Amino acid sequence: MPRARDIGWQHGKMIAGHRHHVQCNYCHRIMIGGVTRFKKHLASRRGEIRGCEAVPKEVRELIEKHLVAWETRKTTEKKRKKVYAETLNDRSYDEKDTESDESDRETAGARLESLRTLHEAEEAHQALTNATDLGWVHGMMVNGDQQKIKCRYCHKVILGGGISRLKQHLAGERGNIAPCDKVPEDVKAQMQQHLGFKVLERLKKQKESDVKVPLISCSQGREEGSNDDVQRSPMILSSVTNSGRSGKEWDEGTSGRRKRQKKQVIPIDTPVTQPPLQHLTFASQESVDQADMAVAKFMYDAGIPFSAANSLYFQQMADAIAAVGPGYKMPSYHSLRGDLLNRSAQELGDLCQELRKSWEVTGCSVMADKWTYRTGCTVLNFFVYCSKGTIFLKSVDASEISKYSEALLNLFDSIVQEVGPKNIVHFITDTTPNYKAAGKMLMDKYKTFFWSACGAHCIDLMLEELGKMDEVKEGLTKAKKVCQFIYNHAWVLNLMKKKTNGRDIVRPSLTRFATNFLTLQSIVSFKDPLHQMFTSTTWMQSALSKQRAGLEITETLLDPLFWSQCAQILKVTEPLLAVLHLAGSEERPCMGYLFDAMDKAKKGIIDAFDNKETNYLPYLKVIDRIWEEDLHSPLHAAAHYLNPSVFYNPSFSTNKVIQKGLLDCIEGLEPNLTAQDMITRQITFYEDAVGDFSRPVAIRGRVSLAPVGN
Repeated sequence: MPRARDIGWQHGKMIAGHRHHVQCNYCHRIMIGGVTRFKKHLASRRGEIRGCEAVPKEVRELIEKHLVAWETRKTTEKKRKKVYAETLNDRSYDEKDTESDESDRETAGARLESLRTLHEAEEAHQALTNATDLGWVHGMMVNGDQQKIKCRYCHKVILGGGISRLKQHLAGERGNIAPCDKVPEDVKAQMQQHLGFKVLERLKKQKESDVKVPLISCSQGREEGSNDDVQRSPMILSSVTNSGRSGKEWDEGTSGRRKRQKKQVIPIDTPVTQPPLQHLTFASQESVDQADMAVAKFMYDAGIPFSAANSLYFQQMADAIAAVGPGYKMPSYHSLRGDLLNRSAQELGDLCQELRKSWEVTGCSVMADKWTYRTGCTVLNFFVYCSKGTIFLKSVDASEISKYSEALLNLFDSIVQEVGPKNIVHFITDTTPNYKAAGKMLMDKYKTFFWSACGAHCIDLMLEELGKMDEVKEGLTKAKKVCQFIYNHAWVLNLMKKKTNGRDIVRPSLTRFATNFLTLQSIVSFKDPLHQMFTSTTWMQSALSKQRAGLEITETLLDPLFWSQCAQILKVTEPLLAVLHLAGSEERPCMGYLFDAMDKAKKGIIDAFDNKETNYLPYLKVIDRIWEEDLHSPLHAAAHYLNPSVFYNPSFSTNKVIQKGLLDCIEGLEPNLTAQDMITRQITFYEDAVGDFSRPVAIRGRVSLAPVGN
């Protein structure tokens, strides 16, 4: 609480119960640094802080007289302490003065004893004060002055700011003071957590306080921009709290002093790019719950999709607001649609330019993503992917040209020219005949990159073709009827969820036909719960169990032949679903793994049928046809060969297809003949694992590092 005897508190008030945050009653500015600094503001002390323009003349003169008297008392106190220190230093000299009479020695001894007693009393008082703050363990006062503290590690003496400035020095917080370069890591982490906890305490006090004055009006900071005491800065609040005094420091033991004046910095709405604050773990559960509810209510009220919480910027937004501190005012409707939108577009444009420059070095893949709407409109979205990221290039209404391969070729050609033919390694479309024809003609025209269909689309096409086979089609039809019956009757759905512990049997996927087989897989996994459900007394006594549809579903689920069909289907589709998961995964580029994954999937199907060719061959024919016609390209073979985790595996074996694909890529992607010869010579080093390929770091990276895709 403010000291009642200090005249400064008659002309200002604390913010959030913190005596280092003072708001002027006249100009309403917020001073950081305590009541002494605030009084200098009222007295208009030039060179130290911006003076108050609205303070009455009589108040200014009164505060000036008060400051002069206070400074006189402070100077006298420093002189007294200096005399005391000199007296202690002269003690040895006084004891050697053998010519003084006995009475003089007794008088001097009594004086020294009195001063020693006073010094011990001051040290005891200081120790009591020090015990209340964690920072005093790592620093010591100089001549009993709490505003002059010496760091125990780097021995710097810090003037101004008190113990809080020392803790910022130890925590490594820049902006108010230089970080300590000799502080132990555990002490540094302790100080960082301690400062974070102090920030949360102040936030809680502000909430409970009757004073509803924010730290700073951020809207004024945006609109007026005339407050010289406010500078835009992305600093954390705990770094600013104790920056009130002019920070000065020097290295003890040097001949000259090195001083730095500190300007007052109050954080406002500058974009902040900082890691999550470590002190958030100290928040009470009640505070966290309230913050969660505030976010949830905003999203519910604005109708924001829940998937927005998966955005990369969601947590960054929370960290930035926490870094600014209390009083932050969210951007307005006009700011979001105006200045902020323009700045975001500019940042995105700069990022795209950086990615475009990287295409010349790493190469890139162009992806044509087709969307067909119910109205018949066809839209092609073009994306460009490289190892540093993916950008959206453009969107084209292809409703009038999607049926003509020549028209699509012209469109694809314009995209190639925009990206740069020398930069493209891979051009990807779907498997529609017109798109396949246009893609192959485009590849034949340039001969510097390769075309193939989308991997996920091809796997889904395999599942579609397998679903047309009689034995697979029959099982899928029965499974669909089971799902439709359960989900069309709320009572049956609730009964099913009781048996499956609340889980659904329908499993959606990114592709249409994968959803069918994933749902079939789910039905098989819930075989026992479904059996129990449709043989239970509850079901048998219901009206639905006696209807035709109910009887049919019960008969299906209790038929061993149905479950045998499902098991047969999953033998074929489960390996393909694993490949689809790999192709759609964002964890790592799939190019270097797709060839190996398809090879393992086919071997898995053969093993599932106990190597009986008559059983597995019809399925493999469908898979191989689509693989050869649509998906396989020299890039897959070369990426398979150059993937260290695959190549150095003892089970790896090469063949003519792989060797041909590797050579096709070398000749197609590298037009320089000298460079081609150099690449083929260096391949032997890779194959024999000699040179740098034999180093321990390279051997460890074979498994731990995923190949970079294009």
